Amino acid sequence: MIVVSGVLTVIALLFLLMPTYLSEALVHWYPDISQTYIFYSDTVKASSDCWEWKQSPDYNRYTLSDEDDEYLDKYKTVAFLVIQNDSVIHEEYRDNWEAERLSNLFSASKSIVSILAGIALDEGYIKSLDDKVSVYLPEFVDGDKITVRNLLTMSSGLNWEESYTSPFSTTAQAYYGDNIRELIMGLRVVTPSGEQYSYKSGDTQLLSFVIEAAVGKTLSRYAQEKLTQPMQFCTDALWNLDRKGGDEKTYCCFNTTARDFARFGRLILNHGNWNGTQIVSESYIDEAITPASYLRNEFNDGQLDYYGFQIWIIHYKGMTFPMFKGLDGQYLFILPEQNAIIVRLGHERSNIHERENTIDMLPYLDIALKMLK
Repeated sequence: MIVVSGVLTVIALLFLLMPTYLSEALVHWYPDISQTYIFYSDTVKASSDCWEWKQSPDYNRYTLSDEDDEYLDKYKTVAFLVIQNDSVIHEEYRDNWEAERLSNLFSASKSIVSILAGIALDEGYIKSLDDKVSVYLPEFVDGDKITVRNLLTMSSGLNWEESYTSPFSTTAQAYYGDNIRELIMGLRVVTPSGEQYSYKSGDTQLLSFVIEAAVGKTLSRYAQEKLTQPMQFCTDALWNLDRKGGDEKTYCCFNTTARDFARFGRLILNHGNWNGTQIVSESYIDEAITPASYLRNEFNDGQLDYYGFQIWIIHYKGMTFPMFKGLDGQYLFILPEQNAIIVRLGHERSNIHERENTIDMLPYLDIALKMLK
């Protein structure tokens, strides 16, 4: 009994002496969309003038096949939404999820940061995408080696370890830690910038610090002013912070509803325009959803053809279209040919990759395509 008590005491002491991020990672382990409220957050307020999606005459008339129904459950889908011509064709929530419930978009948040970068560029706060990071963040030691464009295209060359599965990784420190600015400011350029695409959440986080320095506002306030309110969000969003009163975790952790998430698809389909208001310039959107083919891809077998400015580009069944993509399968497909938007939110995705995509992703698109005219 004494030995057991001693062991438990030692474990407790070790736990207390651990860095914050490591103890939190061991408690919560793998990130999940339901962790919205375990972190401090800034509220990104919705509009007082909520714009609602129309309901299609065919709303929820489509009956999923048993196979498709089982597939949605396979990776614990909680929301599946299909919209065409501004009308909701299909909408369902599973696993006790509700339409008004907020979900962490994880890395789909990166695409939102990209749009904010475009707005800051349009407004002249960012003078050029080819400006050095040091123009806006002179305190960042390697700021003369990286441009804003390098950050947008994930070609910074920073020493960031992209892994959620290891509690010791840089990503885990960012997600569960309490000083993300200190973590980012400690990064260094270890490979040449602007040559090869390499997915790094640190690039997005550093980009958000650039935007904040340029506009003189937190990203939450800027997003509220330039996105959620003019885009007539119906529900307040939350952006998780590293600590109370701290910095937004912008590489992930924008929390919103499935219907409000879909608004970003509508914004892209309308070339940056929302009901007559140009939120972000058409020229920026065009470049953002075009592959940065001047970079080598991560496989070292050719030019980059699947990533633009923090937005994925998918090539499937003769179509090429943009996509927002987040951990555990937070997906926003944007189909210009069909004037359609597809949202899938859920707890899991496959860990098996076929090049840049996990194998769970495209079947959601196949299910939705059966509903589209």
